[in-house]
Amino acid sequence: MRYKDISDIEISSLLEAIYDTYGYDFREYSQAHIRRRITNRLSVSGFENVAQMQSHVLNDETFASELLQDLSITVTEMFRDPTFYRSLRDNVMPVLKTYPFIKIWHAGCASGEEAYSMAILLQEEGLYDRTTIYATDFNQLALNRAKDGIFSNKMIKEYTSNYQLAGGKESFSRYYTSNYDNVIMNQSLKKNIVWANHNLVTDSVFAEVNLILCRNVLIYFEKNLQNKVQTLFYNSLINGGVLCLGSKESLRFSDLYDQYSEIDTKQRIYKKKY
Repeated sequence: MRYKDISDIEISSLLEAIYDTYGYDFREYSQAHIRRRITNRLSVSGFENVAQMQSHVLNDETFASELLQDLSITVTEMFRDPTFYRSLRDNVMPVLKTYPFIKIWHAGCASGEEAYSMAILLQEEGLYDRTTIYATDFNQLALNRAKDGIFSNKMIKEYTSNYQLAGGKESFSRYYTSNYDNVIMNQSLKKNIVWANHNLVTDSVFAEVNLILCRNVLIYFEKNLQNKVQTLFYNSLINGGVLCLGSKESLRFSDLYDQYSEIDTKQRIYKKKY
């Protein structure tokens, strides 16, 4: 069987089996993303077809965990899209400074690089001590890595460049300690981050917050699921709260577009209307 011949029915059956057995719902994820990840797992696992793989998913929790890792979204980096962070510094930090206490929800935080980026930004703007960052994901392995705050030394040159382009005020090396092939983020950055398991697809409002960041996650969802998650975000934001999406995402064609004003159209930063 050629993997490109995988039918929609086979994929649907596999996703239903995952949901019924483990409670993870990928049924409204982008079909292109799901097909690409399933095809890759078929290839590396040596299964002849999806039905064979589905049998292993149902009977082998270790293999099921591997497939769940494939289907989850873990692409991230420190200060990803530096111009976004520069806009955040210039246009959103002044708004946050008007609040005595600040709550930020980083939804779909993956392995945590962007949550630490936010902690650094807040620290440089004098806001971190009165802020709580809720960093959530349904991928527990990614959350565990995020909580440890240990990243590969190979990425530091790129991360340093991103930080500088984002308007960083210090030497980036101030925020981590090198340890052989890795760097460990400073404990001072971890103190106000709450790492929590939360699934955007199946779980409800997480907290009432001033700022939500969910960047380059919604592009992996079908339209109906995008609207559902955007409603979740809307209900989680205080009036005047700020929503930040990814560079390939927009509220413009969503059901809630009229409920926001645009702070920075290019950087996809929106303010919930009062």
